[in-house]
Amino acid sequence: MLSDVESVVRRSAKRVAQYRFHLDHAAQAKRVLQLLEEKYGRADPANLKLADAYASDVFGDAIYAPWLRVYTAFNGAFKEGWIPDNYYATVVMPYMKGGYGKISNLKPISQLIFGGDVLPDLAYYVNGLFFTDQSVVVPAHELKDIIFEHTERVVFKLDGSMQGNGVHIFDRTNFDPEVIRSLGNGVIQKFIIQHRLFKAFASKPVATLRLTTVVDDAGRISLRAAFLRLGRADDTHILIDREVCVPVKIETGELCDEGYLGNWGAVEAHPDSGVRFAGMKLPAFAQCVATVLRLHGKIPFARCVGWDVTVDADDRVQVMEWNGEHNDVKFSETTQGPCFMGLNWEKLHAAPGFSPRAGSQGRTP
Repeated sequence: MLSDVESVVRRSAKRVAQYRFHLDHAAQAKRVLQLLEEKYGRADPANLKLADAYASDVFGDAIYAPWLRVYTAFNGAFKEGWIPDNYYATVVMPYMKGGYGKISNLKPISQLIFGGDVLPDLAYYVNGLFFTDQSVVVPAHELKDIIFEHTERVVFKLDGSMQGNGVHIFDRTNFDPEVIRSLGNGVIQKFIIQHRLFKAFASKPVATLRLTTVVDDAGRISLRAAFLRLGRADDTHILIDREVCVPVKIETGELCDEGYLGNWGAVEAHPDSGVRFAGMKLPAFAQCVATVLRLHGKIPFARCVGWDVTVDADDRVQVMEWNGEHNDVKFSETTQGPCFMGLNWEKLHAAPGFSPRAGSQGRTP
């Protein structure tokens, strides 16, 4: 009898968590829709009805309509094939990743998986010990000399850090191993001197190229979406509430003519430097794509990954981090989608034995 009660309680708790998750997403999407309509005018009600119908008919529930409405309002028309962000979180993620995507939160694991020299990792702090990038234990009093041997600044990122949170920048004068201990487990990376094209937009924060790759049912890995994240002039690193996101044409590596601020306002140039986006082609774009496709082949169990990549001043590709959990899909779906056609993700909710679960909030462009 007790086990039956516990089972009922667990199911009820799961339903409550799912309800709250979808309620939060509905509120988030409603705010974005309001911003879009304030800037660009009211969306056509007939198009919004198509989005509502598509949510129910294709994804099996009206709770997936809010993000489809956002995509529709932005584009001025409805398009079949879009993936709602909350459907991605509650259906696609658990089915296509399981627990394997969570590995990306453990930043010191990345070098063990990927190897090579594309990660800017210098050292790690894990469970009371400092390690080199080769996972060799190093005494705390030797750490400073090791990490500053070839760089003037370093970045410490906590496990699970995202959206600019949990990121700390040090130089030799203010670096203290005890401060790292107090912060928790994470990775120490060299501070990347970015390519001159990125520096022209904003010199302090390192620009990152978000590349989204997927593994299809035949095991083929492909690039499905790309956008450039730019920080603001006064910020040391990119902050989620201040960044400028610029869609990238995946066929050519060229920036689209407009980027978008956190309030979804369109801009044709960086708001601080005034450098325009139109006509800009990203440096080493083909190499960036080839790199993430190769790396995804080493962790194909997480079947959709968002990679944060940059190119340094010497034209070398640097993979700053990878996100195997709730990597952003809604910005790319809104501005360039549908990005995930032909993957049959819309059928996953009806897969035999599959049970959706509440997901994480993810980032909001």
